[in-house]
Amino acid sequence: MIQSRKPSVPISPLFVNKFRVDEKSPFTRHLNRLEVEVAGENYEELKHVELVKDPGDDFFASCLDLTDSLLETSQNIYNCNLLKEQGIRVYMDGPRYHVYYRSAGRCIRFIPTWREKVLKRFCREVPLVDSGWRDCSHALPAFKARFLPDSGGGVLLLNRAAADPALPILTVSHGPYDPHTLDVALYYLRYGKARAVLVNLGFSGREPLVDANLERLKEWGVPLNPSNIDIIYPYIDERGHPNCYKHERGVCDYIDLLESSQPELIVDIHGYVGTYAKDKRVLVGMGGLPPYPTLDELGTVEQREALLHLHPHPRFSEGLRLLQDLSQEIYVQLCLKPDLCCHFALLGDLQLSGRSFDPRDEIVSMLEGEERSILKHEQIRWLPSAGANALQRQQVCSLQRKALCIHVEIPTRIRQQLAVKLRQQAFEDSYQASGL
Repeated sequence: MIQSRKPSVPISPLFVNKFRVDEKSPFTRHLNRLEVEVAGENYEELKHVELVKDPGDDFFASCLDLTDSLLETSQNIYNCNLLKEQGIRVYMDGPRYHVYYRSAGRCIRFIPTWREKVLKRFCREVPLVDSGWRDCSHALPAFKARFLPDSGGGVLLLNRAAADPALPILTVSHGPYDPHTLDVALYYLRYGKARAVLVNLGFSGREPLVDANLERLKEWGVPLNPSNIDIIYPYIDERGHPNCYKHERGVCDYIDLLESSQPELIVDIHGYVGTYAKDKRVLVGMGGLPPYPTLDELGTVEQREALLHLHPHPRFSEGLRLLQDLSQEIYVQLCLKPDLCCHFALLGDLQLSGRSFDPRDEIVSMLEGEERSILKHEQIRWLPSAGANALQRQQVCSLQRKALCIHVEIPTRIRQQLAVKLRQQAFEDSYQASGL
């Protein structure tokens, strides 16, 4: 049970590192050191870089020239100066989502390998246009898949049309950036606990390069700094909106394409770095920006001195019960108004116990200028500062059936373990199907 107050403890230096690229040590990770060096996130399948023959002027005339917009929006001055000094122009082959670095006598291509692997798995190819609904029973029995192109890598929809309409819809809004979040969604689809998933296949712009790719680039004379690699794929779209919010902005359009009843529950799956190496605490964010939820909308409230007890309504209970498959350590966070927030622990009987507080007193930023905050007394990440869930909740207000949106952050260790479990289950299924 959460105590009403804990003694203040110093914040780990891991969470207060400031983003600045030192010209004398340009290959040191800064912004994404938490994910790569501390949590051990595996980004090996994210991107691949290769030295290619220059396709020629006619080819690049059909591509989108990203150079000026990338230079204007990147935080990484070291990388910007590198591109300027070497006269590198950055182009995107939109339908294939390949990015080219072109300069005199040299052409480098960045390939979104995770995206292509996912599309081949469910569509048997990498579609360049709207694929329409296709049977994907070979990869996910009883499901259909559909690829939708856009200017930022596209979206994959997986849908089981005959599924119970009461089952939730899942969204994987940061598919490439949060490793194994797709595996979490597939786990719920595979075992009949959800009826559809909407997967973002595009980058938000900050996905890191693994060391093997960085070594290749250094050999080819393009020594990029690995922090905040928005100098490759654009961080903002053509309208100036962050690409990391692309999925939330379009959620209602994707739901309409599912050709089934509108959901009562949407679970938005993300990955985060825990406060310590073996952190297994799953965090649930119920909103930090307008429209603010009320506790009465979520359940029945009782207050006993400084402690709040929340008995969730059935729809909220369903979402919490779903998450117990991942961990027995689940915390719920939300803001009721700008100066009043709540932090709850989920108890074994699906009851919530916690406290309210003023965020100005207890929430501190982990990284300057970033939406990474921590509740300092509990030493746990603070979710309601993130804008994505609020944007998703604003969008679903336009649906006839106003869905309850649950923003879930799953620590690295749990996502890795679930991915291994799915691979083992796939092996057993293959073994049984072979009749051996």
